[in-house]
Amino acid sequence: MVSSLSPAVSRSGEVILDISRLISRVHYSTPSGVDRVEMAYARGLLDHYGDRLAFAAVHPCGLYGRLSRRAVLAYLDELESRWSSQEGNPHRRSLASSLPWLVSLLPSRTERSSMSAVYVQASPHHLTRTEQVRRILAREKARFLCLVHDLIPIEFPEYARVSGDSQHRQRIATIAALADGVIVNSAATGRSLQPWLESSGRRVDVHVALLGTETLPAAEPFQLGGGRPYFVCLGTIEPRKNHLLLLNLWRHLAQTLEPQSVPRLIVIGRRGWENEQVVDMLERCPALKGHVEELNGCSDARMASLLRGARALLMPSFAEGYGMPVAEALSVGTPVICSDLPALREAGGDAPDYLSPLDGPGWQALILDHAGRGPLHTAQMLRLPHWHMPRWNEHVGIVADAIAALQERS
Repeated sequence: MVSSLSPAVSRSGEVILDISRLISRVHYSTPSGVDRVEMAYARGLLDHYGDRLAFAAVHPCGLYGRLSRRAVLAYLDELESRWSSQEGNPHRRSLASSLPWLVSLLPSRTERSSMSAVYVQASPHHLTRTEQVRRILAREKARFLCLVHDLIPIEFPEYARVSGDSQHRQRIATIAALADGVIVNSAATGRSLQPWLESSGRRVDVHVALLGTETLPAAEPFQLGGGRPYFVCLGTIEPRKNHLLLLNLWRHLAQTLEPQSVPRLIVIGRRGWENEQVVDMLERCPALKGHVEELNGCSDARMASLLRGARALLMPSFAEGYGMPVAEALSVGTPVICSDLPALREAGGDAPDYLSPLDGPGWQALILDHAGRGPLHTAQMLRLPHWHMPRWNEHVGIVADAIAALQERS
């Protein structure tokens, strides 16, 4: 959906984008999904508003304020350069290499007085600190528009870090208490959020905007020696991603098939939390050797090549707020086998093969069919051209409409 705002409406007030999350990632070369979303907001709102967009952040030193536009644009270029480099690096960068950026991005404490400002935040950074957010909004004299990615730590605390559910409850409570408008990345996330907003007794406008699909770099499809088919699993290694299903399945395949008949599995993603069983299997299971490969750091270029050459993306998650890997795979013509979750259906439409994340025999049958380019693989390849790719300009158009509605309320 392209924004239908007239120039007069879109110019009616100041737009302030919080990029605290991106600054907090100064020590890293590989992005998380939230990092990519905040970057997409920075680029998309810059394209839409130009010089009318201001940047602000809660700096790692604790100070809040506006940021130098020149420093922000240089930093965005630096991050994108790191992310797209030929060699991804999952390790922290040295303080010496990060310090110049931290200095150039120190915030200004200059007071602002725009009466129709809208403060936009696309990450959960510092939302646990309700009073700090309240002070920021009062200082900026701004209405608050916030993107909510999911409520998974609240709905499924068993998949979160210890105390992750209480932290996320505080974030959502901050949004319910202070947000004037909310962007949700799927209707499924909106349904989960609605009881919180209703209990606040406040008017909070909710807008569904699917996340845009990342444009992957041009790359030749990766090929294994001997034409051996392979599958990709993409995402942080954490319990809700259900890597154990795939690893147990691959162990079974390795024990029951001839070695040359076992497809390969490439697990792409940094190691998260509460994942001891998965790590033990990756590091210590003899049956997986030669059949499963783990990539903790992967540049955009390498990921694009791996996705393009994969027989399918596998995503057996128990819970998702949105399915960005699903959309990325489909965008380059790679089939998807994923859990039958409402959020994943919003991302994938009718294209993927869906099934329960508990259906081990079903997953095995689908994987072997796709490995051999069987009838189910062929049927999905015929569906792929009819899939609609969510785009960032559509998402930003909805955000701009939401901003204009809040400015009219000022």
